[in-house]
Amino acid sequence: MTTPAAATTNIEDPSEKIIVALDVSTADEARDIIAELSGKVGAYKIGLQLFVSAGPEFVREVAAENKVFLDLKFHDIPNTVANAAVEAAKLGVWMTNVHAIGGLDMMRSTVEAVDRQCEEQGIERPLLIAVTVLTSSDANVLNETGIESSVDEQVMRLAKLTKAAGFDGVVASAREAAIIRQEIGEDFVIVTPGIRAKDATNDDQRRVMTFSDAMKNGSTYAVIGRPITGQADRVAAVSAIIG
Repeated sequence: MTTPAAATTNIEDPSEKIIVALDVSTADEARDIIAELSGKVGAYKIGLQLFVSAGPEFVREVAAENKVFLDLKFHDIPNTVANAAVEAAKLGVWMTNVHAIGGLDMMRSTVEAVDRQCEEQGIERPLLIAVTVLTSSDANVLNETGIESSVDEQVMRLAKLTKAAGFDGVVASAREAAIIRQEIGEDFVIVTPGIRAKDATNDDQRRVMTFSDAMKNGSTYAVIGRPITGQADRVAAVSAIIG
């Protein structure tokens, strides 16, 4: 089995823990952000909006020179998700994800397929992580979909399921990072969206935290979009967030 991309939680430079969300409409907009932040952050996230707009070739382009988190949150039958994750690995991405709610079989099938493909092609396996509960969700949203557990309970249930499936980590709010770290251990990757400056608005996020507090809580990486990309001086915004 090939070794996954570096997943250590012991990263000395805080800027390396920042994954900038390229939540923009075009490849040119994304290229401008990458050019401005080159060498100032650890990685870039390409999500649904930019992927649909710019396509897999743009992912390959960015991944050739940078760490890319391909954030498409696959959720389907096991074979479909496994095959999609294999295609993501072929693009050279550093990290990709699924929805943990898809279940154990879906995640295990994905690990097996990606491991096999990377071994056969001699390519580095991307980190495989699973989304627990979106940071835009709260207990009311869970209840609307028939989940009666608290957010904390649901996050931990899915984090443990993700670990059992052989995944490298989860996407979760920084508010749950401490308990995940305590229950699952130091080598488990915790990627946290919903990072905001102390004086910033929450936008569409509900479970938010500052970068500093997220790191103290046990987050491995922080996904940050508008608080950086929406600023006139993005490099200064990174410095301000790191503090």
